[in-house]
Amino acid sequence: MPYEVDFTTVSTVGLESSPVADALAGLRANEARYFKNKYDHVFTVSSVDEAPEVLEWVTGILESERDLVITSPALEVSDFVVDGLHMAYVFYESGLSINVMYAIEDGGKRAVGFKLSDGMDVPEELEGRFKFARQKSKLAGTIRGSYFVIKGEH
Repeated sequence: MPYEVDFTTVSTVGLESSPVADALAGLRANEARYFKNKYDHVFTVSSVDEAPEVLEWVTGILESERDLVITSPALEVSDFVVDGLHMAYVFYESGLSINVMYAIEDGGKRAVGFKLSDGMDVPEELEGRFKFARQKSKLAGTIRGSYFVIKGEH
């Protein structure tokens, strides 16, 4: 059943198995606040079992664009369209969050973003392949993020 992410009262619902559950919940809440403030969109997540096609789409992009396979179990996904962008998120047990921003119109912005929860190590799969910039968040502490531009059609 989809869960509406509350960014005023951060909850670890759905993320309890993560060793950095509190930080991952803060990261998820940070995304929810961003989409509410920028687009007036309510950020909802579902378990991977409820929306396996979202995980399949994101993992397919990672594999075909960068030969990248994430080993941590995926806990939750989100999938929506806002302002001409198809957005998909996967939240992993390790504390990693991956998002795909895919412009619906040809020629628009298309990228994959990685965010690391406060307190987690850079996953082995990403180590040395991406440089991570730091940003501060009241909800998530220090977030480390990186991205790459999608070149193919997905």
